[in-house]
Amino acid sequence: QVQLVESGGGLVQAGGSLRLSCVASGRTFSSYSWYRQAPGKDREFVARINWSGGSTYSDDSVKGRFAISRDNAKNTVYLQMNSLKPEDTAIYYCNAQFGSSGYWGQGTQVTVSS
Repeated sequence: QVQLVESGGGLVQAGGSLRLSCVASGRTFSSYSWYRQAPGKDREFVARINWSGGSTYSDDSVKGRFAISRDNAKNTVYLQMNSLKPEDTAIYYCNAQFGSSGYWGQGTQVTVSS
């Protein structure tokens, strides 16, 4: 019933930009978040957006470089990533929350070369 599909990842040079998308289907959600997981590291929080109000919060590691946004009509959230660094290399996951239930996408690979 519920499906989250991330896209937009790829290979980019340091200093470049990418925009990730997460399209949700099956239901509406209270909030969306982006997480990432690099090899050998735990999955870490990147940014969150509330669906109705649009309030956002980002981790300090990406402040000033990443921005989360939404398109309610398309039931889609985005992560605009600018000034990318090699340490941003990770699999990026979309998370959607509704009440006590949470859902994950399969992830999209972001690789930043130096």
